[in-house]
Amino acid sequence: MSIDVDTARKVAKLARIRVAEADLPLLARELSGILGFMEQLNEVDVSGVEPMTSVTPMRLKRRVDEVTDGNQQAAVLKNAPDAREGFFAVPKVVE
Repeated sequence: MSIDVDTARKVAKLARIRVAEADLPLLARELSGILGFMEQLNEVDVSGVEPMTSVTPMRLKRRVDEVTDGNQQAAVLKNAPDAREGFFAVPKVVE
């Protein structure tokens, strides 16, 4: 696919970048090169390739998904300006 100068001008406008009129042919060639590379990538057969999250094989650490209170209630409430019955106490804001 080939990008002409008018299309490069329109792309620059849509991207909100200022490109000098003399630089538009260079931008058009660079955009054409990018699209050409994308066309080459579309020709690659990836039917047997699994998606990856990283280029290095790694496994995320697993843990049991269980709900706990964190066993830190006293430490959390220690910095509260007002705590009552194990909860933060806040002033009423709705009348």
